[in-house]
Amino acid sequence: MNNSHKFTLAGVAAIFLWSSVMGLARAVTEMLGPIGGAAAIYTVASIFLVLVMGVPKVRSYSPRYVLLGGSLFVAYEICLALALAMANTRQQAIEMLVINYLWPALTVLLAVLTSGKKTSVLVYPSIALAFFGVAWSITGEQGLSVAQIAANVATNPVTYAMAFTGAFLWAIYCNLTKRIANGQNAITLFFIMTAITLWIKYALSSETGMSINLESGGLLLIAGIAMGSGYALWNYAIIGGNMVLLATLSYFTPVLSTIISSVILGLVLTQSFIQGVVMVTIGSLMCWWVTREKASDKANLTTNESQ
Repeated sequence: MNNSHKFTLAGVAAIFLWSSVMGLARAVTEMLGPIGGAAAIYTVASIFLVLVMGVPKVRSYSPRYVLLGGSLFVAYEICLALALAMANTRQQAIEMLVINYLWPALTVLLAVLTSGKKTSVLVYPSIALAFFGVAWSITGEQGLSVAQIAANVATNPVTYAMAFTGAFLWAIYCNLTKRIANGQNAITLFFIMTAITLWIKYALSSETGMSINLESGGLLLIAGIAMGSGYALWNYAIIGGNMVLLATLSYFTPVLSTIISSVILGLVLTQSFIQGVVMVTIGSLMCWWVTREKASDKANLTTNESQ
């Protein structure tokens, strides 16, 4: 097989693994608790990444990159993990997932606003479409209205806030790390930082001790390895894969993730929910499409370390 094809297939596998992690993570946290379950998943993923990619050489990284990039990464991962875990229902957890996938459109928006360069006016309706898709998904079959959105958010405002905050944090992370990383990849270190932070939060929380049995332990290993494998394979893919193709495919992650997660969690998605997810996907893809020429290699842009 052509080496380029091997790298590209690794990237495709990474996208599918990322798409399955969210549903698996929700299932694990239902068994082990929101904070403890999330901490356990990131611990397994960290160990896997260390085994595959080696122990991170902390001294070789820029302190600025570790502090700023690491803080944003940890904050984002915690927001996403706890938003999924603390959702009232599995259906609401899927809503958190859709909100999370606003980050590609937000990344493009921040890049446009901070670059000072002229860009296509189509980028703004593209971003609006992504936001409209989220609103459409949240309201479901009840009809789109501000009152209905507010009523749905009021059922669990903390998780909705964490999901929205997470999307913005990842957009900032994607834009910032391109400027300060200098080609470095501290993803393994960032995973370890996330796991440690979650364990500290678990120790300070009121969650009772976790009870791991064969079922929960097996699912935990699958979720952690799937998460770690996604990042490891993507790191391999960017060496020589077809990044234009992979960047394009990555924008379909919201659809894949929603479908795979719904199967894992045993949910039947409504037609309006699926329509909303498709809107988010199309809006994000349009954002990339209308800015791709002026961003040149920014197609790898937001996906080099994406969820």
